[in-house]
Amino acid sequence: MTEHIETSGTPETTGTPETGITPGGTTGAFRDVLSKDHARRGKPPLHFADMTPEQRIAKAAELGLPKFRVKQLANHYYGHFDVNAAEFTDFPAAKRAEAAQAFFPELIHEVTRQVADNGMTIKTLWRLFDGSHIESVLMRYPTRTTLCISSQVGCGMGCPFCATGKLGLTRNMSAGEILEQVRVAARMMRDGEVAGGPGRLSNIVFMGMGEPMGNYNSVLSAVRQISAMPPEGFGISARNITVSTVGVVPGIKKLTAEGIPVRLAVSLHAPSDELRDELVPMNKRFNTTQVLDAAHDYYLATKRRVSIEYALMRGINDQAEHAKLLAKRLNHYGDDWVHVNPIPLNPIEGSRWTASKPEDEKRFLDILHAAGITATLRDTRGQDIDGACGQLAAKTKEAFGQQA
Repeated sequence: MTEHIETSGTPETTGTPETGITPGGTTGAFRDVLSKDHARRGKPPLHFADMTPEQRIAKAAELGLPKFRVKQLANHYYGHFDVNAAEFTDFPAAKRAEAAQAFFPELIHEVTRQVADNGMTIKTLWRLFDGSHIESVLMRYPTRTTLCISSQVGCGMGCPFCATGKLGLTRNMSAGEILEQVRVAARMMRDGEVAGGPGRLSNIVFMGMGEPMGNYNSVLSAVRQISAMPPEGFGISARNITVSTVGVVPGIKKLTAEGIPVRLAVSLHAPSDELRDELVPMNKRFNTTQVLDAAHDYYLATKRRVSIEYALMRGINDQAEHAKLLAKRLNHYGDDWVHVNPIPLNPIEGSRWTASKPEDEKRFLDILHAAGITATLRDTRGQDIDGACGQLAAKTKEAFGQQA
C-alpha cells in the first residue's frame, strides 16, 4: 500500500479540471503534467459506473430497452457485484449479450494474485485496457476488511522512498476502473475467497497507486458510488472511506466543500519544510503550514479527525527532535484534531532509505503520547509480497515469478 502524487489541470470535455491541482509547476522537481503519452492512450471504455443516470437510460433506449431495465442492471452491479449479464435471468435473453457489451466492458483484468498473512492479505495485479498495470491490496482483520485501491497508473510525485513514486505517472484512471477494484473485492469477500470464510468488505482506502487529489473528479465519483446504498452504490459508509493526499491543498479544500464525511489522510513524513522538501517534492508547491491549515479546516468542517501518515526512516525523520517538532506543529491548532500513524518504512529495492530502529519507533510514539497526541504504529500488512505502504510498483507477472 502507498499513496502519493501527480498531475495537471488539463480540462476535460466538460471544461472542469480533472485534478485537484491548480495549473502551473512546469519546472523543478515536481512537474504538474501527465505523461506525454497520456492523450495518445485514449480513454477507457465507457462503463456503467462512468455513466450518468441519463446516459444509462439513453444507452438502454439505443438497445430498445425500457428505463426500468437500467435499475435491474444497477441492482446486479451494486447489489450483487455481478457483471455477467449472460446469467441475468430477470433480463430479456435476447438482449443480455448486447447489454453486457454496452454497459459492462472489461476494465480491469486479473494478471496474478499474491497471498500473505495466512491468506488474510491478497495483492492483485491488474492489467487495464491499454496494457497498463495497477495493484490493489485486500486486507482482512478481526473486525473489518479493508481494500487499498489505486486511482492512477503510477505516480508523478517522485517521493524518493516510495516504489510507486519511482514509476512516474502514466495516466489517470476512470471512475469505472477504480470501482471495479471495489466490486471484485466485495464479491471475493461475499464468496469466501479470503481466508476466514464469507464476509463483507467494510473499508476503502485510496492509498494505492497514485495521488487521489490528482484525479479528483474520478475519485469523487467513485467515493459517491462506493458510499451510496444499492442500487446507486455499494453501500459502504463514507465514514469508512479514507482519501489520502501528499498535501494537494486545492484538492483538500475542494473535498472540504463536498460535505462528504470521508476520512482525510495527509502523508506528512516530516515536521519541517526543510526536511519535507527533500522527502516530498510537492512540499515546494504547498508547504507544511499550508497543508496543515487546510487539513485542520477539513477537521473543523467535518468533525472527523485527520490521519497524519508519517513513514519513519532511520536517522532521517525518526529522532526525538522530529517527534517534538511534529507534536508542536500539530498542537498549535489546539483541539484533538489528528490521529498520527507512524509507519515503519517498507524498504524498496536499491533504496538508501531504511526502516527505523524499534527503540526509535517507540521513543517517537512516546513523545507524541506525552504531548497528548493520539498515535498508533501502523500495521505493515503484506510486506513480504511488496504489498505494504510505499511498495506498490505493479511489477509484471514475470517479475513476480510463479504465484499460487
